[in-house]
Amino acid sequence: MPFFSNYASGISEELLTFVTAMVPVLELRGAILLGAAAGLPVAEAAVIAVAGNLVPVPLIILLARRVANWLRGTRFFGPKIEWLERRAHLKGRLVRKYRLLGLVILVGIPLLGTGAWTGALVASVLDIRMRHALPAILLGLILAAAITSLLTMGIFGIL
Repeated sequence: MPFFSNYASGISEELLTFVTAMVPVLELRGAILLGAAAGLPVAEAAVIAVAGNLVPVPLIILLARRVANWLRGTRFFGPKIEWLERRAHLKGRLVRKYRLLGLVILVGIPLLGTGAWTGALVASVLDIRMRHALPAILLGLILAAAITSLLTMGIFGIL
């Protein structure tokens, strides 16, 4: 029996998984675990999570720099934007060294501080064009989904 009841939540397991994958920090890792806990097969949760996690990526790549430049001029957000950009540059060392392979690895290793949101921010800060960043982020998401799915199956005793 699934951990969550479809009737109790009022939302389908698929939609719950998809929306959770779009949330920063939780992203794909949390969505696969949540989808499996809600009763979805792990492979189905993984495919839905990859799709959901990919949705905000183009917007982040296109708008992150513009929003950051706009907020940099404010007294409240200026220092926070500087901190975020320093952090993105630190995370971006791997990406600068290995370019697109580095972006795949950054997104594909399912740890805190990595994932599609971080990859998209790093791509934006490093001016990696969308046509190069999107396929690299997608490959990273597929890698992260495979790793997270194996770990999820181990947690649920499927392996």
